[in-house]
Amino acid sequence: MDAGATWTDERVELLKKLWADGLSASQIAAELGNVTRNAVIGKVHRLGLSGRAKDAKPASAVSQRPRKASRVPSAPAPIAPQTHSNVVIAPISLQPAAMETEVLVEENMAIPMSERVTIMELRESMCRWPMGDPTKPDFRFCGARSITGLPYCTHHARIAYQPVADRKRERKLARA
Repeated sequence: MDAGATWTDERVELLKKLWADGLSASQIAAELGNVTRNAVIGKVHRLGLSGRAKDAKPASAVSQRPRKASRVPSAPAPIAPQTHSNVVIAPISLQPAAMETEVLVEENMAIPMSERVTIMELRESMCRWPMGDPTKPDFRFCGARSITGLPYCTHHARIAYQPVADRKRERKLARA
């Protein structure tokens, strides 16, 4: 703002009136002249103007608009195995997150401690899936044969590499 565009009492009153009339910040800036939309927004915020005038349209006109029919969720489409170069990643099941967590815990227990490996025993062809608490002395890695070009075995690759849509769906299920 230059020196000619200061917030005088008259300009502030006009701003308040236009804001109450429901004009947008851009429209108010154009009406006031020599002031930006962001300056109007900042002044409105500093003045604490929050309430806006409601539209002058009668409620019946609003209710007569055709409403979009709400979409009924369909059953999820079957997921085909995805191919990434020479690796096929099997589709994951669409079970609720709580049930899947229980299954993963049981599967972690299925790998005997004798097959799990420490960081010093870990080789390039072994699964690098961490198992347990890294701060504990019994922390190990899966150690099963990894998929060529990936750091994980087939089982852990299915967990680690999920399509984006499925990850979003799981987050929504977890929130519900």
